[in-house]
Formats: sequence, structure tokens, C-alpha cells
Amino acid sequence: MTMQSTPVALITGASSGIGAAIARRLAREGRALALVGRDPTRLAAVAENCRTLGAREVRVALADIRDRAAFAVAAAEIEGTAPIHLFVACAGILEGRRRGEVVEDAAVAHRVIDTNLLATIDAVHAVLPGLRARRSGEIVLVASLAALAPLPDAPAYSASKAGLLSYGLGLRDALATEGIRVVVACPGYVTSPMTARHCGPHPGEIDADTAADRILDGLARNRALNAFPVVTGWLSRLSLLVPEFLRRRAMRELRFHVGDAPGSH
Repeated sequence: MTMQSTPVALITGASSGIGAAIARRLAREGRALALVGRDPTRLAAVAENCRTLGAREVRVALADIRDRAAFAVAAAEIEGTAPIHLFVACAGILEGRRRGEVVEDAAVAHRVIDTNLLATIDAVHAVLPGLRARRSGEIVLVASLAALAPLPDAPAYSASKAGLLSYGLGLRDALATEGIRVVVACPGYVTSPMTARHCGPHPGEIDADTAADRILDGLARNRALNAFPVVTGWLSRLSLLVPEFLRRRAMRELRFHVGDAPGSH
């Protein structure tokens, strides 16, 4: 069977971290993959690893999701040869205050929100017509526990993930009658090049392969909001319900700054 007749899983941010781990998990299941990322060397390595693990077919597309035109062309080329059945939106960046700063600057905030929220929404709309035409498919949006418990050291990152969570839950209801499943994953700290920029505590940190398993298991169970690890997930859900002075006291133990090395996935 060729990729022309095999449904494809399209993954953004596939060159490292959670995106690469999800690609590996799907490869072990014999899925056909289309991997999108910005780093050609890392993306090629992930693709070769997926072929070794048993992926039915693997293709790669170098694209920054902020380049809407380039991503739309890549998605259209994939859709033109094989139906995109699963879209996993992992691409994102972590930014926040740097050492010595009180808050991130406006340019940083705009870039984070554009990448993590607005460009991701545009990417969804690039693949949505095919899903709707077939009245089937799945969308996974990878947000963060920061969507539930805003981080004072990364307000724009928190806002971008909160927006993605709300968008995903709304989209889920909008598409419920069209045979398209939408779920939102909110992981905590996951070992990755992006998390390595987080200079501070990483409570409950898990590896990327564990995160991928939990995300895809949540999709299989059709969990609208999949927040994990369990303990930090529930604490994050409850954080906005406790008195502000208690929340500030708890967050004081988690303060951080962002390192200088560029990080994205």
C-alpha cells in the first residue's frame, strides 16, 4: 500500500521534543507520517528513525508555521497525494523574562503569541478543509499546564497556551457533528531542548516519550482536556480558584527565567 492510499498523520514541531516522540510512537504503529519542522538536520534524523521503527511512509517538509504560505503549500501537497487523517500541532516556542528582567518585552510577547496561537490556528485551517470534506479525522493541539496556571515569568506563553486551550475546546464542539475529533493536551514539564531553556525548578518533569504516550492515549480515549502529570495537572486546574495570596506563595517556589540559547520545537 502506498502513501497515496494511506491516511497520513501530519505533525508540526516534529524535529525534537514532544513532536519527535509522537512521530516515533506513530511510526511503531506502522502509520504514514508527514513531519514538519525548521531544523533540516534534526528533522532528517527523526524521519530516518521513524523509518527504522516501522513507519509505513515518511515525508518531511521544512517550514516555519509562522510562514503561513509555506505551511499551506506543504499541507496542500500532502493532501494532494494522501488524506491527512490526523493533525498534531506541536510547534511552539518558550519565551519569558530574561535574567534581570521583571517581564518580557512586547516584541517577545508578540512573537510567542503569533507562533503558539495564531500560526497554529492558521495551520489548523490549512488542513481542516480536507477533514471536513471527508467528515472524519482527528486534531491534537498541544498546549501546556501554563494554560491553566499562568506563569508570572512567561505571561505571553501562558496566554498563548490558554488561548489554544479555549480555541481547541470550542473547535471540538463546533466539529462534533462532522465526524472530526479535537482534543487538547496540557503537559507539564517535558524534557526537551525547549524546556532546557527554562532556568528554574522543573517539578514533575517527564520524558518526551512518556508525554507522547499520554497524549496519544488521551486521543484514543477522546479526552477533551488531557492535563498531566495527574498531580500537577489537578493543582493547575485548581490554582485560579484559591485565594490570590496562596497562589502567589506557591508560585514563588517556581520562579524562573529563560536562557539565551534559542529554543523551539
